[in-house]
Amino acid sequence: MVVFRLTAACRRQVFQRIEVQIRSRCAGSRWRPSAMIYSQNYAPTGLLDQQSIYTTLAQGLEGKFTGQKVLALIPDHTRSLPLPDLFRMVVEILRDARRLDFMIALGTHPAMTEQHILQIIGITPEERSTTYARIGLFNHAWNDPTMLTSLGTMDKDEIRKIAGPSWHSSLPEEVAIRVNKLVLEYDHILIIGPTFPHEVVGFSGGAKYIFPGISGADMINATHWLGALAGVVGTIGIKDTPVRAMIHAAAARIHTPITLAALIVEGHDLAGLVIGDVYDAWNAAADLSAQRHIRWVETPFKRVLSWAPAMYDELWTAAKAMYKLEPAVAVSGEVIIYAPHLDVISHVHGKYIAEIGYHILPYFLTDWERYRHIPLGVLAHSTHVRGSGMMENGKEKANVRVVLASKVPPDECARLNLGYLNPADIDVEAWKNREDEGILYVPRAGEILFRKISAA
Repeated sequence: MVVFRLTAACRRQVFQRIEVQIRSRCAGSRWRPSAMIYSQNYAPTGLLDQQSIYTTLAQGLEGKFTGQKVLALIPDHTRSLPLPDLFRMVVEILRDARRLDFMIALGTHPAMTEQHILQIIGITPEERSTTYARIGLFNHAWNDPTMLTSLGTMDKDEIRKIAGPSWHSSLPEEVAIRVNKLVLEYDHILIIGPTFPHEVVGFSGGAKYIFPGISGADMINATHWLGALAGVVGTIGIKDTPVRAMIHAAAARIHTPITLAALIVEGHDLAGLVIGDVYDAWNAAADLSAQRHIRWVETPFKRVLSWAPAMYDELWTAAKAMYKLEPAVAVSGEVIIYAPHLDVISHVHGKYIAEIGYHILPYFLTDWERYRHIPLGVLAHSTHVRGSGMMENGKEKANVRVVLASKVPPDECARLNLGYLNPADIDVEAWKNREDEGILYVPRAGEILFRKISAA
């Protein structure tokens, strides 16, 4: 069994095959006709050094925010990037801004403590009280109405047009577009974050840092449920998706200028950096991510040991170890989410997940009245984890068996409709170098997408 990267010509052919149906669904997506890229740097092999990163940032950002109030949006600890270096560089380059603050674009992730924020941006408490005393550090609060402002609504006609063939009556008829009110209190928004293949939107980054990154519950739920209706396999690693169209339609309501510093990350370091308009810089970054972060396979795997790193401290995020592998797993295959550190399903949504468990999409749609009270974002998470499948004679038939090897006990896994393995019983070495047998081991899973090459 072969895992490889395609040549550029072959990759284009493959993308044409897997995207042709998706593209027809996204006629409403708002793309800019001309590329507004201020600076960019990419290492086709290897990584960018510190000097080239600083130079690219300076070319794209220096002098553009003189006298302005700037709000920078950054990810939390569940995303890989050299944030300590970038934080210091951006603060230095934007030294002539009247004000510079940073907000963690949490979505519904748990709020971070001051200590944890200082840890991810790489500064000490002493530096916080001296060198960086004027820099504001904020958490987004998705469930605090006093921190949100309305940008209007998305009506049923717009939702239906954006969703295209993925539309289903379970989607809301109207979506309130609420966003953190600070977006309107600054002169400029600067987004700093990586782009990876993503299970809900296709590729992460860009305006996703606003919707759902710093938005209210309605947009969070609507985007994730639309992604569930489209399915992981029909979304992940594909640029033009219904969810991306919905995000961009909402972002068009924001009149505050937005600049994007889009990052192409390898491990924890930078392989690429694109700075420009929030749409065009993301567009370019998604193309680079497709080259860097997708591994194409000729034959699907029967079993996968997918090791979720410690930065995923709940299954809510550690499930990326499933999402990134499902498109390369054979029907009736198995994905083991190996997370020996993990003992929590979800800090925020655990109550709802305990109520519904993990199931395929048709399981919920065939009994919708029973589940419609559950937040759509939670239902979406459930279907994403369980993967694709069908109902057969009233019984759920998932394409892939999902097994959790963690501190979550076997009885809880059973209640959640997940398999269980004791992580202490797993010999990781025994899983390595067995691709020819249909067995794959993925270290540090969650960011690299594995996908079977589509048939011609």
